[in-house]
Amino acid sequence: MKYNLSNKISILIKTIFFLFIFSLKSYSDNLKINNDLVTLGEDKAKVKIKIFSSFTCPHCANFHFNIVPQIKKKYVDTGKVQLIFIDFPLDQAAFNVSKLLHCVEKNKQIIFMDNIYKSQNQWTNGSNIEDINKNIKKIVESMGISSTQFDKCLIDEDISDKILNGRIDASKKYTINSTPTIVINEKKLEGSVSFENIKKKIEKLI
Repeated sequence: MKYNLSNKISILIKTIFFLFIFSLKSYSDNLKINNDLVTLGEDKAKVKIKIFSSFTCPHCANFHFNIVPQIKKKYVDTGKVQLIFIDFPLDQAAFNVSKLLHCVEKNKQIIFMDNIYKSQNQWTNGSNIEDINKNIKKIVESMGISSTQFDKCLIDEDISDKILNGRIDASKKYTINSTPTIVINEKKLEGSVSFENIKKKIEKLI
């Protein structure tokens, strides 16, 4: 009887230990995923807004410069909203820029996005992807990304897979067929991506 009880306790302890280690790994994996995200605002914000965009998309550039600042001023800076910027490249050029975004330091990613969208008309002006890559290289050199870093980043398979898998998952989950697509607390925004429409959704949630 003592042997059986001791054996059961041993099995129970091992099971608890295994579950503890597994939970730590899951937490670590989730933390790594979260650290990969480009965000503005507090993690504890009640409203999470995912912005799926492509760097070659003029509407995305317009949203970034005209809508995001309004959301930031009224809701992000007050701790009510967190903005999550997610890559959804529509072409090879946008895909390349998305890869570069994830090669810069985390605290410089928003600035990188600002500069890329601001110079969108310049670097997208090329007859082929080789010309466009040359344009992008010139733009990002002013941000501290050397030619060697540029070339290395574009062939980074881990970053490429992360972006492409994220795009596939987003397409399935949210039925994304255009950019920018906005998802507020896991519900896809219907209608205009104007500040007023987004504001209405936020006000219902806070």
